Amino acid sequence: MDLSTTVEPEPTSDATAAPGSPADLVFLSGPVHTVDAARSRAGAVAVRGDRIVAVGHEPEVRDLIGPGTEVVDLRGRLLVPGFQDAHVHPVGGGMELALCDLSAAETADAYRELIGRYAATHPHVPWITGGGWSLEAFPGGMPTREFLDALVPDRPVFLVNRDHHGGWANSRALELAGLTARTPDPADGRIERAADGRPSGMLQEGAMRLVADLIPEPGLDEQTAGLLRAQRLLHSYGVTAWQDAMLGDGPGTVDAVPAYLAARQDGKLTARVTGALWWDRARGVEQIPELIARRAELTGGRLRATSVKIMQDGIAENHTAAMLTPYLTACGCASDNSGISFIDPEELRTYVTLLDAEDFQVHFHALGDRAVREALDAVEAARRTNGPRDTRPHLAHLQVVHPDDVPRFRRLGATANIQALWAAHEPQMDELTIPFLGAQRAARQYPFGDLLRSGATLAAGSDWPVSSPDPLAALHVAVNRRTPDAPSSAPVFLPEQRIDLGSALAAYTAGSAYANHLDDTGTIRPGMLADLVVLDRDPFDGADEEIAGTRVLQTFVGGRRVYAADDA
Repeated sequence: MDLSTTVEPEPTSDATAAPGSPADLVFLSGPVHTVDAARSRAGAVAVRGDRIVAVGHEPEVRDLIGPGTEVVDLRGRLLVPGFQDAHVHPVGGGMELALCDLSAAETADAYRELIGRYAATHPHVPWITGGGWSLEAFPGGMPTREFLDALVPDRPVFLVNRDHHGGWANSRALELAGLTARTPDPADGRIERAADGRPSGMLQEGAMRLVADLIPEPGLDEQTAGLLRAQRLLHSYGVTAWQDAMLGDGPGTVDAVPAYLAARQDGKLTARVTGALWWDRARGVEQIPELIARRAELTGGRLRATSVKIMQDGIAENHTAAMLTPYLTACGCASDNSGISFIDPEELRTYVTLLDAEDFQVHFHALGDRAVREALDAVEAARRTNGPRDTRPHLAHLQVVHPDDVPRFRRLGATANIQALWAAHEPQMDELTIPFLGAQRAARQYPFGDLLRSGATLAAGSDWPVSSPDPLAALHVAVNRRTPDAPSSAPVFLPEQRIDLGSALAAYTAGSAYANHLDDTGTIRPGMLADLVVLDRDPFDGADEEIAGTRVLQTFVGGRRVYAADDA
């Protein structure tokens, strides 16, 4: 049966009922991987209402089966806590699936066919929008307006790339935006230019706004449909909770808040969601009262807006990630570009200290080693001024981390939020990143092993739609440091930074639950919420190279089945 689009009625039983009263849901014939250090494995689990009431051996749990109890026979398949994505963009990702979606293709020829087909089948759409294209499909990661002009000469086109740090525009879109050879670069971005100085069609970081602000905003129905489409997809991957990494009007995005409010109002928000309110880097401390008011307005039910997202830098591929030393040029020489710190480091320390004092978690985008250091410096300033607080700041992406900063995560109580799928050899890494970082910095990329050994708390996320939202694919790369489709002869990317499957799984469950302040989720123990996932096998029993072959069969949130595969 396919229950991916339906939700069962709320359980009527009470988790606080007498200990001997029957359970509503029982899982038998495990194994059960609890992510509990005191008891990592069990054989059976019982749920009453939305809570786990028993974890143990099968005989003791069978005593809780009554005439109305649903029994799930695991038949040796693994039960784990629900995955939690600590950095994801569901509304944008869900909407993109219904637009000109290029995420399944890899080559310029494939993009040509997909864009042409979308334009032909949507003749009345005033703007061609969407995205998901890969930088490595074009020389230097720089597609041109002429490529799009040949396909769509009469309507504006704007397609964000897979990492969402750049946008590709045709001549009509550039014309509508008034962009010419004389248009200056914005402070937080770059207009790529042809030899004559005219915009080439590629807009980096904050420069995306120059075109994106002209695109008609989608209606509430379209946004809400995108959220629900994303929720179905994430549940099918076993994701029961997430942190939306941008609530607000960020670069090239639409505020996701109305969609969440509509879904919550209609009772359709089945996931647990922590929202990170966007910090407008063009403004300062005057926005903090607005963030406090928005937190109060949005927090309720399964939605809470208790985090603030600060994007401190860009990405390495377009040389906007903030680095301690300059990028190299194509000839291997030092350039004059060390990337962009979007917020002045001194001001960042002030902002983070004030946000921390208001009990906000700060969710940093910090990709380059300078951005990571600036973010940690800001956390340290907050700790020094405010003292220890349970605000749980976390730094996402962490592509390049200086060795001196690795132990600071543990000391400061800053969580390392990893996107494991990126830690592998692939064309974007090998052609657009490593040559411009140089050998020393390239060897400091995605130091998951060093962070884990230092005692840092690891959380995990996908950054979807930048990359796949499948946690099992991410676990595969965290353990193997190779993509799931890589041949066995492919080189391992910095093998000393591999982590074991148990640690990777803990990051995607208990670690992300910690980052999301969902302290009654993330492990399988009595009293915890029954957010659970049934896998089709026990990946601990197989080879590490087979982890990505694992599939999700069933997903439960609070004891309610929100997804079941056809063969569950």
